[in-house]
Amino acid sequence: MLRIAKLLVILLILGFIGLLGYAYLGDLTPEQKDIRKPVVLDAE
Repeated sequence: MLRIAKLLVILLILGFIGLLGYAYLGDLTPEQKDIRKPVVLDAE
């Protein structure tokens, strides 16, 4: 039972390290583009 607990802890630590690496090194920047929409002021 102790071996399974150790394995689970090691897998959790490696998973957390992998998640941190992906967050810092992964390309997570959003795409940027201009949005233009005409606005009518004081329309009668």
